[in-house]
Amino acid sequence: MSALRAPATPGTRPAAAPRRAPLTSLPGGAADRGRRLDAVRAPLQATSGVPFLVLCAVILVGALLAALLLNTSMARGSYEASRLEAEVGHVAQDVQSHQEKLRAAEASLAERATKLGMVPAEDPTMISVEKRAKVGIGDAETP
Repeated sequence: MSALRAPATPGTRPAAAPRRAPLTSLPGGAADRGRRLDAVRAPLQATSGVPFLVLCAVILVGALLAALLLNTSMARGSYEASRLEAEVGHVAQDVQSHQEKLRAAEASLAERATKLGMVPAEDPTMISVEKRAKVGIGDAETP
């Protein structure tokens, strides 16, 4: 029973709070000038969070679309690069086969020339157009 409150005695009242002095206006204030209405701004309205969420969604969708376009472009570039590498390989094979044919033709050139009745030059001489002179092995005389 010690936790229970004891009943208040019927003749006692709680002490009342002391009374405050009445409010008075200061000299030179609005009371001296008379009542006047001033224009005030309307209170700010609470803004909605929807535009911010829409902006975030638009940025997210834009980023995803940019990533998709970049990935597609990179894949297309990869296919193009592999196609070009295959083409380079084919061209390299063609060049190699033509070089082998050229070497074979150079090796049989002297034999074919002999069959045609040609003989090797004993005194090969060349003329340089720029120097207007004979150059090469052979006659060392210059005009």
